[in-house]
Amino acid sequence: MNNLTDFIKDELLCHGAALVGFGDLTELPPDVRQNMPVGVCVAVKYPQEVIRGIADLPTQEYCDWYNKLNKQLDTLVELGAEVLQISGYNAIAMTRARVGNGETENNTALPHKTVATRAGMGWIGKSALFVTEQFGSMIRLSSILTDAPLKTSKPINKSKCGACMICADACPAKAISGKNWERGIYRDEFFDPIKCRETARERSALGFGGNITICGKCIEVCPYTRQTWELKHD
Repeated sequence: MNNLTDFIKDELLCHGAALVGFGDLTELPPDVRQNMPVGVCVAVKYPQEVIRGIADLPTQEYCDWYNKLNKQLDTLVELGAEVLQISGYNAIAMTRARVGNGETENNTALPHKTVATRAGMGWIGKSALFVTEQFGSMIRLSSILTDAPLKTSKPINKSKCGACMICADACPAKAISGKNWERGIYRDEFFDPIKCRETARERSALGFGGNITICGKCIEVCPYTRQTWELKHD
């Protein structure tokens, strides 16, 4: 079991993943997890200079990296699923083609962030973004669902944001209430995705003439993101 877990993790890291985690999904409804008991979460990260560059408005470089990382994630989870299938297990790569691209108001049945919290990789911040201690929120996520007997980690069920209100105060859309996430809380109880989406489109148009829902201000100001700049991960 451990050998397969280590092998999958090493394969994904060698092909460009920044973080890989394994979570027990059995507490979730079977239909939500497509009857698969284990989730593999994969994270890739933005270069710190790209995130530093969006202090005022989103940039074309940020947009290009957003698209590049999304494509990289699709490749990684397809690779991971293929390795698991070759090893004799069922595996579903949760690519954008399968779960959507986040440009609509609809919630995904099983967000990658949920898999990531089950895998103990981090928590959901007040901005509704996933936050890790290693890279803050300057990451993007994808996931794989599988029945392989992988070694899972202890889940994280509560936010570590505490009393920090930096992202809420900086949010151009005023979409962040300041309430902390914990397991079971519905996103709209602490975050307004409609306000965020509308303002993000306005800011991408102002920043680089884009017609896409990206802003990134909450990523750039997050203390967990900024502390990684001092650790020289790049």
